[in-house]
Parts: sequence; structure tokens; C-alpha cells
Amino acid sequence: MISNNNPRQLQLLEEVRNQQSATVEQLAETLGVTLQTVRRDVQKLAGAGLLVRFHGGVRVPSATVENLAHTRRETLHADGKARIAKAVAEAIPNGCSLILNIGTTTEAVAKALLHHRGLRVITNNLNVAAILSSNAECEVIVAGGVVRTRDRGIIGEAAVDFMRQFKVDIALIGISAIEADGTLRDYDLREVKVAQTIIQQSREVWLAADHSKFHRQAMVELASLRQIDRLFTDAPPPSPFDRLLADAEVQCVVAQ
Repeated sequence: MISNNNPRQLQLLEEVRNQQSATVEQLAETLGVTLQTVRRDVQKLAGAGLLVRFHGGVRVPSATVENLAHTRRETLHADGKARIAKAVAEAIPNGCSLILNIGTTTEAVAKALLHHRGLRVITNNLNVAAILSSNAECEVIVAGGVVRTRDRGIIGEAAVDFMRQFKVDIALIGISAIEADGTLRDYDLREVKVAQTIIQQSREVWLAADHSKFHRQAMVELASLRQIDRLFTDAPPPSPFDRLLADAEVQCVVAQ
């Protein structure tokens, strides 16, 4: 019960809820206490079912079947997503072909690409299409299919068939969860099938994921880290992801 926790534990709980996940070291620094104190507090909060522990940190007990609302995800880790977007945009050359899929991080990347020239961008995200249509030097091609009203993503078999027509230089994908076995996961099977096709139709696959996606859980397996060429994130990946990325030979770019 929340009422049984002291003010420090309530602050710790609020910090984790705001970030969705945090390491013990991050919490100790934020709260100004020792690692041992944080570990004791985490043990108590996890025992009460308020938090879920993982190796080196803690996360909120999120559902595996439904993502956060789009408006909530837009503001969550906005600074980190902006840094990721800047790093991705700096790595994308002018005059190349891209696919950007559904997600608030890919939408941040679209904003960072507004001054690129000669891009041909294919997307199943109406928000991405709306953003990049402001760039007269960028050709935007939008997938057909069912529009998911909560985030304006285009999903379903029509979108899958549409993506099969192309072979692009780079696929830039977002993800909801990266689990400790190295699987990339999301919530909607229809969205996942489109993303899997995007991966198949791309010469390189880049993943943009902020630190909260590590150790998060979701129901549907999309891919594995071995299918990714580059990962762009906003903090050094925690254990065991540093080892998994090295084993999979994924180039990891930490946007500082």
C-alpha cells in the first residue's frame, strides 16, 4: 500500500513512474541516498507490487497487451527522443530512400529531417507524412491500409502488401519493448506484421529507442537484435543489453 511508504519511497516511486524505468544508480543520484538505501526501498515497493525489479534497476508494472496513449508517449522522455532524432538525422545522408514506421521517436526523427534534401520517404505513419510534407526537397509516399485512430498509424494486410513493393536504403523503426532475451516487441500484431515487412524490404535497419524501452515487456515479438544494424538510444544500454548488442554486432550510438 502507498500509505505505508515513507516520503523518500514515495518520491522514488514517482521518479520511476515518470521515467517508466530507472537504474539503481540513477535513483540513488536523484534522491541523494546510497545504493543500499535504494535497493531496500525497491525491494519493499516491489514486494507491494508497485514496481518490478530487473537486473540493475526497476520499472513500472506495465501491461503487456496495450501501449501508453500517444499523447502521453509524445511527452515521455521528450528530451532523450530529441537527442536520438538529431543523431539519426546526422547519420542519414541526403539523397537516400527511407522507411519510417509508427512511433513518437520516428516522428521526432521526421522533424529532424526537415532540412535534408533529396529524400524519398515511405511511411505508414500519418504524423510522419504530415511533418515531412513541409519539406519541399523530400518526396513522401504513404502506405494504404487501416488508420489506427489513437496514433494515426496505418496497419493491416494492405499496408503489408504496400511495403513489399519497395527496397530502400534504410529502415528507421521504433519499438515498444526490448526484452532481456534480445527480442524486440510491440503490442499490436497488425502493426508488427507491417514492421516485419519493412525490415525485410530494407538494406539496413536502424532502431531508435530511448532507455525506457530496455527491460520493458510487450506481447508480440517483432524481431531480434540480430536483425538490427544500428541502435540509436539516449543512454548506455544496461546489462545484459550491452553484451547482446556486441554479440549481434549492432553498432550502438548513444546520443549525449
